[in-house]
Amino acid sequence: MLTKKVEEICNRQIEREGYSSNLYLAMASWAENKGMAGIAAWLYAQANEERMHMLKFIKFVNERGGIAAIPAFKQPPVKYKGIHEMFKEVLKHEQFITGSINEVLATAITENDYATTNWIQWFVKEQVEEETSVQLILDKLALAGEAGLYFLDRDIMGLRG
Repeated sequence: MLTKKVEEICNRQIEREGYSSNLYLAMASWAENKGMAGIAAWLYAQANEERMHMLKFIKFVNERGGIAAIPAFKQPPVKYKGIHEMFKEVLKHEQFITGSINEVLATAITENDYATTNWIQWFVKEQVEEETSVQLILDKLALAGEAGLYFLDRDIMGLRG
């Protein structure tokens, strides 16, 4: 059974994972409209992954006797200055999500909720992979510069962590 504090922080994470999905959908749409089909495909895949993360939290909360709240999501930005700036925003967002996952873990530990402490470890590992994947893309962008954007767009799906 979830304590009220763990239920509340997990419900907060449901909102954050759902927003992440919408953020990456907005970025994917922007990239697609700029002719970057590969980058758009990578972002669409990220959006689907974030939606699955949200669903994992929903199911977990409900299975542990809590009530998963399905929130409204604020609209994400729909325009970006450029691809490099957009991926900097992706990294910043993933770092925010990592901090949020760490807060879920800290709350579970404080509440002596060993089931949640164990369950959330998957997300801790996932966030390491997410940040590493985005940093790799930023590193490739720095190496390639604008002239190499075509090749990054073509090959990006092979860079998923």
